[in-house]
Amino acid sequence: GDELPSKDFDPGEDTYQKPPSDGSNLEVVVDPESNRLQLLTPFKPWNGEEPSNMPILIKARGKCTTDDISAAGPWLKYRGHLENISQNLLIGAVNDENGDANNIRNQLTDEFGEVPDVAAYYRDHDTPWVVIGDQNYGEGSSREHAALCPRFMGGCAVIVRSFARIHETNLKKQGLLPLTFKDPADYDRIKPNHRISLKGIKSLSPGSDVIMTVSDDSGSFDVTLNHTFNEAQIEWFRAGSALNAMKNAMK
Repeated sequence: GDELPSKDFDPGEDTYQKPPSDGSNLEVVVDPESNRLQLLTPFKPWNGEEPSNMPILIKARGKCTTDDISAAGPWLKYRGHLENISQNLLIGAVNDENGDANNIRNQLTDEFGEVPDVAAYYRDHDTPWVVIGDQNYGEGSSREHAALCPRFMGGCAVIVRSFARIHETNLKKQGLLPLTFKDPADYDRIKPNHRISLKGIKSLSPGSDVIMTVSDDSGSFDVTLNHTFNEAQIEWFRAGSALNAMKNAMK
């Protein structure tokens, strides 16, 4: 055969559309009945207060991968629809309270339910929540939805023994607080019925400590937490997400 085509290569069809110089008046139209696509609503910025009296959505036991946090497989057809794909939130994580997956106690009703249902219940009742995790939380594929879904469902912080690095950064990008136990043994002191308050968020700065007050009806104790936020990432949190911070910077 010929080493090269005698009439050169077919350039193909040019489908590139140059964006307008001013796109402020453009509207992206998505069918509201679509279950595959949904326009994103910007996440709310931080309210300026120290998070307090938050329930633990789940204390995850052992390995918790991005696939446990946001399952793949048939769920991937909802990648463009955050509300739908968030119905897989943490359904693969093992609940330390009972050893079950996708079966957790709603701390407001004292009834057991599936993780996405309980998370949505907290969110819809203006109750931010936290996740407690073990070693290398968020290992596996660098799945953006493993950070988007907890944020969409009302999460505030993810507090673990250690993070997979990329997942930790993804959580920051969505306006969540990824925090680690200064003493990893403190993971064992946390019970699923505990309430969590965080001190040091107002004064958050690179290298600063965050003090977590853990409480229940019998009393309370403090635990020191670490973080890896730099100055730019702190602005992501305050703005509500990295996208919000970028938009603010363009004003």
